[in-house]
Amino acid sequence: MAVLNQAPDSQFAFVVVAGKRARQLMSGASPLLANPRSHKATRVAMEELSAGQLEYRTPDLDSAEKDGKRRKE
Repeated sequence: MAVLNQAPDSQFAFVVVAGKRARQLMSGASPLLANPRSHKATRVAMEELSAGQLEYRTPDLDSAEKDGKRRKE
């Protein structure tokens, strides 16, 4: 697993990571930014992710999975 702290290139990955962080914020976690522009959890999460404040893990894929081909077992 690779640990990254930059915004994902994929829009889907961005939404997934920001959504998980928004749930943490709604559960009482403190924002990582000193002065977030919004008080809404989803906006704060997106702002944190865009600013590179969040770390998230991505699975390591072998070359066949990166090409969209999977082995049949």
